[in-house]
Formats: sequence, structure tokens, C-alpha cells
Amino acid sequence: MDEEPEGRIYMKVHRRGGDILLAACDEDIIDKRFREGIFRLHVKRDFYGGDLVAEDVFIRMLQQCTMANLSGKFVVELAIKEGYILEENVLYVEGVPHAQLLKL
Repeated sequence: MDEEPEGRIYMKVHRRGGDILLAACDEDIIDKRFREGIFRLHVKRDFYGGDLVAEDVFIRMLQQCTMANLSGKFVVELAIKEGYILEENVLYVEGVPHAQLLKL
């Protein structure tokens, strides 16, 4: 029997030409808005909300993508742990971590 995904990560892949943009967020912040000072973060379902996936699927897509928008504590911490994001480059909006990745 197939194992169900953990359900902690929403992930959607956007493809344009040769670029692969990965949008991923924690399940519990989908469709929420955050604001702090001049910063606004809207975790839109149409951008982030593709499939609920397990960690290994998310990590595989991090390896393949050319760009990524990552929001939420679990997703951003996993990207840091895997070496894709530096902790000092994470932006926090109302305590919610957000990071962007661009592979050159």
C-alpha cells in the first residue's frame, strides 16, 4: 500500500521556457496574508497550492528547479538544512519565514 504524503508542504511547479519555478509553503499558511512594516506576503493558493507532498518530493524538486519561492517555517527550514538557502537571507513577515532561490 502506498504511503500517504505527510501533508505538510503545498508545492506547485511553474514552467516558462527553460525555467522551472518551484512555489512551496507550509500547509497551515496557504491562503493567508501577512504584513509587517513595508513587507506584504500573500500565500495565494493559485500560486503555491498545487499538491500536498512529502519532504522527499519537495527536496527532489528543489534539486531540479531554477528558481523557488518558499514560505513557512517547515519549508524554509528544510531548504536551509538541505543547503539551498542561507539562514541570513531569510525574510520574516509577522514571524513567517520567506525565502527566494535563484540558481545561476
